[in-house]
Amino acid sequence: MRLSLPSLGRAGTHGNSGVVRRFEHGVTHPIRTIHGNRTGQRVVDLRSDTVTQPTPAMLRAATQAATGDDVMGEDLTVNTLESYAADLFGKKRALFVPTGTMGNLCAIMAHCHYNKSAEIITGTKSHINLYEGGGYANVAGVSCKQIQEDDNAILSIEDLRDAFHADDDDHYAKSTLICLENTHNMLGGVALPASYIDTIGKLAHNEWEEHGVKVHIDGARVLNAAVSLNISPSVLCAGADSVSICLSKGLGSPMGSILVGENEFIRLARRARKRLGGGMRQAGVMASMGMHALLNHVDRLADDHARAKRLAKELQNAGFWLPRGGAVDTNVVFFALPENCKLKKEELPPLLYENYGVKITGGYSSGGRLFRLVTHMDVDDNAIGVAVEGITHLCM
Repeated sequence: MRLSLPSLGRAGTHGNSGVVRRFEHGVTHPIRTIHGNRTGQRVVDLRSDTVTQPTPAMLRAATQAATGDDVMGEDLTVNTLESYAADLFGKKRALFVPTGTMGNLCAIMAHCHYNKSAEIITGTKSHINLYEGGGYANVAGVSCKQIQEDDNAILSIEDLRDAFHADDDDHYAKSTLICLENTHNMLGGVALPASYIDTIGKLAHNEWEEHGVKVHIDGARVLNAAVSLNISPSVLCAGADSVSICLSKGLGSPMGSILVGENEFIRLARRARKRLGGGMRQAGVMASMGMHALLNHVDRLADDHARAKRLAKELQNAGFWLPRGGAVDTNVVFFALPENCKLKKEELPPLLYENYGVKITGGYSSGGRLFRLVTHMDVDDNAIGVAVEGITHLCM
């Protein structure tokens, strides 16, 4: 189902006419002008898919968005976005939040709302465990049992059963929530298949039914997974009770995430959002850009995947080491320097930017030997060529 964004008519009647004229007359949008390094080269930013600039169409949508007070439930554009996202993922309701970290934290707080001795189970390398400030503990007040993922981001059923605790022993917190990550960032954008998510759902909902265990998916890049697997988001996530979806990664929106789930879950998540300071007023200005992204930028994620696979193949052919034998599912590529590399690992990022205008991040994994490259809508085929040329010429 496709929904059109509500509109209040043409933009420009409230002091924005100059912006609109730039769009209409085809002049390069100033925000999308990407300045180079000191040598004047164009910047190729592969640090993350969060670095994208809003498109002119997104900014047009923002200037035309119908708004209201979202805390009062009266922002029409937010309501439209939430309804569309809930339908897309086959859930009853949705909640617009400022960030993915807040989305995950709202989910944890909602699922654990009535259990003050709750424990979540998640992967050792998960974003929730590593990169969200320990919010599950210091804000939500729940403990966390971590399980080692395999190279394909799988938490084994045996390990999950070993980690599970019922509310029948005073020594243990009660297992309340299983958190999966799809795609899995630290394992190179691995896409979890629907069959695995269904298996985890059956474990939680059938085997542990009397204990009320739920399943949450940190789906910051879950639409990358859906595109990679050629499956609808609703089928992919059918085994989960809740999913958080980031609008500001591969989809290219400037900010925002969507949390989807059932009615009571979203009611409690909305309460959590308020306590976390995430209640927003005329949020339709931002929601309109997220809506545009969902309607227009999902299918094109396949282009990002193709470019990431090209990066991986060319680096591997040049002698660089890649995890999983070089297999790439989506838009994230990790690589390590070859043994005969001319550079130390700390030298590559600054030299690559200084000489080729390419930005990358490093320091991942044990010993910090891995670098990460992430493709996105502001990286084209020529940029991939520049990145490969720069990395190979500096290192080999």
